Amino acid sequence: MIEKIKRIIPNRLFKTVQPVYHFLFSFLAAAYFKFPSRKLIIIGVTGTAGKTSTVYLIAKMLEKAGYKTGFTSTTIFSDGKREWLNDKKMTMPGRFFIQRLISQMIKNGCRYAIVETTSEGIKQFRHRFINYDVVVFTGLYPEHIESHGSFEKYKETKGLLFGHLQRFKNKYVDENKNVQLVKSGLKKLNLIRVQKTIIVNGDDKYASYFLNFRSEVKIVYSLNENNNLEAVLKNLNSEAQIRDFNFVKWAIEAAGIEGTDLNINGQAVRLNLLGDFNALNALSAYAVGVNQGVSLQNIKLGLESIQGLAGKMEMIDEGQDFGVMVDYSFEPKALEKLYETISLIPYERLIHILGSTGGGRDKSRRPILGRMAALKADIVIITNEDPYDEDPATIINEVASGAEMAGKINNQDLFKILERRDAIKKSLELAKENDLVLITGKGSEQYICLAGGVKEPWDDRGEFRRAIVDKMCIDKK
Repeated sequence: MIEKIKRIIPNRLFKTVQPVYHFLFSFLAAAYFKFPSRKLIIIGVTGTAGKTSTVYLIAKMLEKAGYKTGFTSTTIFSDGKREWLNDKKMTMPGRFFIQRLISQMIKNGCRYAIVETTSEGIKQFRHRFINYDVVVFTGLYPEHIESHGSFEKYKETKGLLFGHLQRFKNKYVDENKNVQLVKSGLKKLNLIRVQKTIIVNGDDKYASYFLNFRSEVKIVYSLNENNNLEAVLKNLNSEAQIRDFNFVKWAIEAAGIEGTDLNINGQAVRLNLLGDFNALNALSAYAVGVNQGVSLQNIKLGLESIQGLAGKMEMIDEGQDFGVMVDYSFEPKALEKLYETISLIPYERLIHILGSTGGGRDKSRRPILGRMAALKADIVIITNEDPYDEDPATIINEVASGAEMAGKINNQDLFKILERRDAIKKSLELAKENDLVLITGKGSEQYICLAGGVKEPWDDRGEFRRAIVDKMCIDKK
């Protein structure tokens, strides 16, 4: 729709009216589906990284507590009855899709809807007619800066979601978390008021910015042993309006290839996910559970039930004698955390396949990604990712330039391969027993985005499975 309109209206004029267009369509979508977010408890999750994992952890925790839950995320959609891979190539899909999905959640008997909310989605008002009750902030660092104009504008765009929390009246639920649409004050006395809540990663340097938005309840979660409630409160202004403030602190008891052992108030939790960042994501899910009155036992059961996340450090095992991992990470900070985590996994050599997104998005990070890969991996393969309307060979060369500056030599321990499928095959040719092949940038995404809006069906995981089977069949001959 938007592309058709852009062809008719001159570009300069369209940029002027674009905010009106986005706002209008957000309203029309919500109105068409009769403002469905009024009938569920809505949890929004935002931040630079960790959003998708946090959404999934919250959803599974609430489901274990007996509440049917639907959600939208970068990797998976759920309407409360079924889950399917995100095939939209958008973390926060179009307004009509989101409103339709929330409406379907209601029909399927959901009590909660969790919406992964991005800065791009906020810019386009996709959040505006969603009645959020709880907003979770996972952390912030530079990303999409070229799209927003500056890091400050990027941060402020995220902040709009927290300001948005005040736009709607409180909901009331019965003891089973069914939202009751009531007007009478007397009827409200027999119901539970859903308090507007902000939940923030206290270990992030921008935590106080998001805590200073007004809400009835604030929860800070932290893994930092030096962090405490007093330090957090010092950075709050007098207008933050705190009625209820909680500080949730966990400690990592042990971490290894099998998972992470956590402790909270003497309660041991075995998280079957690797990395401190996943421990923080689990903390945010715990904070949501406490806020929503879920018992500690059900929170524990929910978090411990998760064995893995699609496209997030997902291991591909077809019987080969080397490891293969697929991960979504595509920007420097996330890649840094990923490298820290895979250090827990024993391997001989690391072969890393990566690329970078086109379409003018964060060009400055391309050589940085190449350099990071060169310093960590024994062999680096640069390939196509999502070029959009840019020349994919140019993007590959820009990423490779960073690897070359870090000492990698072309066609020795650095390979530039245009076709992603060929890059996967090359990695398998090079892989030896006990090596680890890592491919990043797409995770479980279902398309490669090409010029002119063309989407080529794709799945890193499926491509690896087929290529491994083919290799093993050839090797047996």
